[in-house]
Amino acid sequence: MKRRTLVTGSAALLATAVTAPGPLPPAAAAAPRRAAAPVRFDLPAPSGPYPIGTVALHLRDTSRPDPWTTGRPCRELMISIWYPAAGGPPAPVAPWMPPRAADSYLGSLGLPPGAVLLGNAHGREHAPFRCAGGPLPVVVYSPGSNASRSFGTGIVEDLAGHGYVVVTVDHPYDAAAVEFPGGRVETTPPGGMRDYAKGLAVRTDDLRFVLDRLAAIRAGDGTDLPGGLREALDLRRIGMIGHSLGGAATAAAMHTDGRIAAGASLDGGAAGPVVDAGLDRPFLVVDTYGKGGMETNPALRALWSKLRGWRRRLTVAGAAHQSFGDEALILPKVAPLLGMDRATLEGEVGTIPTHRAQAFQRAYPRAFFDLHLRGRGRLLDGPSRDFPEVRHQR
Repeated sequence: MKRRTLVTGSAALLATAVTAPGPLPPAAAAAPRRAAAPVRFDLPAPSGPYPIGTVALHLRDTSRPDPWTTGRPCRELMISIWYPAAGGPPAPVAPWMPPRAADSYLGSLGLPPGAVLLGNAHGREHAPFRCAGGPLPVVVYSPGSNASRSFGTGIVEDLAGHGYVVVTVDHPYDAAAVEFPGGRVETTPPGGMRDYAKGLAVRTDDLRFVLDRLAAIRAGDGTDLPGGLREALDLRRIGMIGHSLGGAATAAAMHTDGRIAAGASLDGGAAGPVVDAGLDRPFLVVDTYGKGGMETNPALRALWSKLRGWRRRLTVAGAAHQSFGDEALILPKVAPLLGMDRATLEGEVGTIPTHRAQAFQRAYPRAFFDLHLRGRGRLLDGPSRDFPEVRHQR
């Protein structure tokens, strides 16, 4: 099996450099076993009051050649927009991951066809937009390295179901598998993306380009969107959230782009100019004691000391690096197929019960953006009886 699990994200960002992940422990590197029946993964239903719609868009940045490959004339991205939807005739439900990308990804793990069935999300494709209350705040999501924009779908759907427009971004040749219109799939090079400093710079440019495209869409550039969604984009209230390398990219993008009003990092590190410059806008650090957490990461500690706006550091008892996305739900299901023993599994998703990891994912990102993009909510004021595993540092 290749040196990646179903949930391999970016490595810890140590000091000012971004380093590559080490090899899997021997138990995780064992040959996968075929289950007697397919393992199926379906996301639990989101908690919000609104149905959810989604639309995928293919973006081309003609101002940049692709930094990872010479085979493409410009930098191409795939994004998905998630939003509150109206009721009415049912539209097709979006798959959790586009089918050819899913096949490519599962095959790269050494899993035989049909061993794992990645089910559907809850967003209905091109469903009509509907949400009371005027333009909605916009949140941009960046996944970990060698992951996919699909991996944060649980967090994203919960935000959309509570009245946010959420944009998820795939970063090709850094992402595990990206499916473009027509069925073309682009993957990471063999062995995965290794130049994490370059990866961080490329992601920063990607995210700024996505904000530029959202502004063009809002201005009426002709992009095919469900009626009302264009007008719903409140680009005066933009938040950003990322996991692992996506968290570091969130901080880096905020440093270079003042349009981002608030940012959250889910077990991401820090690198680049933002470490010394800091930020003057709200920033949330969700941290673990593994990977590149603040206890072992001087660059993240340096960034923390330079945060001049609202700041919180949260740690979650029993959590590990993959506790902050859909991986926390998927990996326990597929661990037997990957030959992962209990210790290896806990090294990825921790000892926190799955339902508590999911509860954190639903509550705390939304509480952060509610506070800073909507001016409401008290969950981040301090410890909560409902979340005894969460520790706060101001």
